[in-house]
Amino acid sequence: MALNLRQKQTECIIRMLNLNQPVNPSGTANEEVYKILIYDKFCQNILSPLIHVKDLRKHGVTLYFLIDKDRKPVHDVPAVYFVQPNNPNIQRIVADASRSLYDSFHLNFSSSIPRPLLEDLASGTLNSDSIHRISKVHDQYLEFVTLEDNLFSLSQKSTYVQLNDPSAGDKEIEDIIERVVNGLFCVLATLAVVPIIRCPRGGPAEMVASALDQKLRDHLLSKNNLFSEGGGFVSSFQRPILCIFDRNFELSAGIQHDFRYRPLVHDILGLKLNRLSVPGEKGGMKSFELDSSDPFWMANGSLEFPEVAVEIETQLNKYKKDVDEVNKRTDGTAGAEFDGTDLIGNTKHLMNAVNSLPELTERKQVIDKHTNIATVLLGEIKERSLDAYVKKENDMMVRGGIDRNELMSVLKGKGTKIDKLRFAIMYIISSETINPSEAEAVEAALRESEVDTSAFQYVKKIKSLNVSLASANSASRSNIVDWAEKLYGQSISAVTAGMKNLLSGDRQLALTRTVEALMEGKPNPEIDSYLVFDPRASKSSSGTSSSHLKGPFKEAIVFMIGGGNYVEYGSLQDLAQHQQPAKQVIYGTTEILTGMEFVEQLSLLGQKMGLGSSAAAAASATH
Repeated sequence: MALNLRQKQTECIIRMLNLNQPVNPSGTANEEVYKILIYDKFCQNILSPLIHVKDLRKHGVTLYFLIDKDRKPVHDVPAVYFVQPNNPNIQRIVADASRSLYDSFHLNFSSSIPRPLLEDLASGTLNSDSIHRISKVHDQYLEFVTLEDNLFSLSQKSTYVQLNDPSAGDKEIEDIIERVVNGLFCVLATLAVVPIIRCPRGGPAEMVASALDQKLRDHLLSKNNLFSEGGGFVSSFQRPILCIFDRNFELSAGIQHDFRYRPLVHDILGLKLNRLSVPGEKGGMKSFELDSSDPFWMANGSLEFPEVAVEIETQLNKYKKDVDEVNKRTDGTAGAEFDGTDLIGNTKHLMNAVNSLPELTERKQVIDKHTNIATVLLGEIKERSLDAYVKKENDMMVRGGIDRNELMSVLKGKGTKIDKLRFAIMYIISSETINPSEAEAVEAALRESEVDTSAFQYVKKIKSLNVSLASANSASRSNIVDWAEKLYGQSISAVTAGMKNLLSGDRQLALTRTVEALMEGKPNPEIDSYLVFDPRASKSSSGTSSSHLKGPFKEAIVFMIGGGNYVEYGSLQDLAQHQQPAKQVIYGTTEILTGMEFVEQLSLLGQKMGLGSSAAAAASATH
């Protein structure tokens, strides 16, 4: 049973737009009920990659507004609200109801509404004598953004900074962990699966796994739990594995440059919610959507950039040939003697030509779109020597270092300030031992290019702390309280451990290798210390490994706390497709970050620790 997250979430949204009535097989509402949709910014982002404006019309939505905008009353029409359960939204709903903006209010919260807020809603509408307008209140468990069938984000910003902030208190850390757990719970509820959970010991991954296990256990005890439909025979027969990691598990994947199409488009052009804007040939900006409705994007996203350029050329030539073919078929009978059969034959050709026009037009639009994107990418690659960055970073990771002259020539060569900073951090991560004079030379070269060195110094500091604390980080230490020690204890040791493998010339990510081992479920020294949680088992047996928890697993959900990216997503999809038989891996993260966005978070942490140039720190503080 394939887990299709995108499809399941879309079904939930369509049911919600249909006033939570069952939807008929054609996917449209049973009766034409016109309605108004009100959402907040967060829920707008959930809807945006899944349902287009024309689809909203299909489901009877005639008007749609953000909740915090001023709106005029509309009578005789129900209003569907889709918002996060928070205090400002509740106050706004109460105000809307008391002003009788709409006849009936169908309230849908993106996750479970806490009891105090529900009480505020009840008392607010009672006091304003508008409680009769509230038709239904639903918890939708949809608090995540699905970008592709196997890709989701919780859209929780700056989680990495919040979790690694040296000044963060226990309460703040617990709140962040709880938010992550709630988001993951929504994903599992939408898929209707209770997975086996695996994670490395210590750090945020263990905290999330343990709290999620408890939340699922508590929920499974309630009578009308969300997993009963998916329960019974199917779920006990084959359950997915949920592998939880923390960004420090493999810091390099958040920073490195990559030459595949999907990661390039995200990293260089800033793909957000499946949309991006690029300069058009005639000036001005062009906006494009890149999602499952684009066959070229789905087929070629994981190819290296030069292969994509060749593929665009191939598709263009094929398109031209097909256009010529249509022209030939329709013109071919000109001047010939007409008899009845020819007339019929010619009409048939014309009909075929007319029928093939929309398909040809659509193909041409897709080719033009990717030609435009590839042209802009090529300009950036040449200007910044991005191909050289990719190659040299890969070499560093494989060899565990780089020749000093080569290192300095990159830092003094082409590329943006952030490109150079990313390269310098990759040098620190990949070096087994850091040569102090070399590190100082790197720092000097960065300063010469006017780069803020806070992020570089932060990673260097973690790396040196990591060496001295490695001995204290024994697997038996399960104390989650001492945050700083645990953070530095498990930071980059896992990263450097995963450096030395060279796989047929292509470096496989440590994350991908670990997920493969966890899905296989065979004894393996890399994962033998990983914790196991089974929310369906009795509490006493949790944390141990009984046979049915071992696998092999057909489906995995891999979750990265602290920011993920298209590099990891692509690597995991390759893994899934190259298995025999093919398996399925869903990849999710607290937020999807470009290399630049992640390095900015590292810079912020460096500044919080008083590293980097004080002037830069002061400037960013006032920024």
